[in-house]
This record gives sequence, structure tokens and C-alpha cells, in this order.
Amino acid sequence: MPTFFEDFSAGQTEEFGAYDVTEEEILQFASQYDPQWFHTDPERAREESIYGGLIASGWHTTAMMMRMLVDEFLSETAALGAKGIDELRWRRPVRPGDTLSLRLTVLETETEGPDRGLVKTRIEVLNDAEVVCSMIALTMFARRDDERDDCGN
Repeated sequence: MPTFFEDFSAGQTEEFGAYDVTEEEILQFASQYDPQWFHTDPERAREESIYGGLIASGWHTTAMMMRMLVDEFLSETAALGAKGIDELRWRRPVRPGDTLSLRLTVLETETEGPDRGLVKTRIEVLNDAEVVCSMIALTMFARRDDERDDCGN
């Protein structure tokens, strides 16, 4: 049974995911979408960068976050898409060999209409217990048919 808008409440927190980051994937993503040398050249990144080695693009970290969200959370819900994100932050470098997970905290909910509601969540990408990326997401979820009154609300 999918999770509907009415199933969310402020303060609710879930943790899930286990995404293993590989050097091959970092290089592949960066070569196509963010070809800065500290994402594409392991030797130069090790010798010259302030990071001391190859790191994933922040956009790649965000894409890995989205993959975990779909695989382990959104696919089990009545999600209708997102209206946007706020406060996207890349807080720490993500490196080959890291294993990422997610923490999702419901900040607030708002009914948008008879068929849907908006859930505002803080999503944090974790490497062990350390937050490496965070954002505020605005996601629409379907309402249960039986939750609507006779006027369609």
C-alpha cells in the first residue's frame, strides 16, 4: 500500500539507502557533466587539489541522492513529482569508496487541493554519520480518496 499525503507529519524521520561510490562512476559522471580536473584526473587531484584526491561532483552526489530516494522511498509512495528544492548544499567531499545513505525529515505539510498535498522535507546525504549534502525538497503526494469530503476537499 503506498504512502499518501496524509501519512506524513512534521518531525517524522526516516533513514535508508546504501550507495557505494566508485572511482569509475565519479570519472564517468564528471567526464560527461562536470569535467573539472579534481573530478576527472585522479593523479592531479591527489597532487594539487585542496581535497587530497579525486572527489565526486556535487551534481553527481545529488544524482546519487535522487537514485536512493526513488529506489528506497518514492517508489513506495503516491508521489506526484516535485515543485523544487531550496538550500542545496554540498558540505563535504564524496570520494571513491564512500558508502552513502539518506536521512529524510518531514518539516511541514500543506494541502494543495482535493487530490494532493505538498510535503516539505530536509534530505541529508550521509557518509557514516557525517552530512555530505543536504537540501530542502518540496514534493507533491496524492491524497487518499477516502480522506476527501463530499465537496472534494
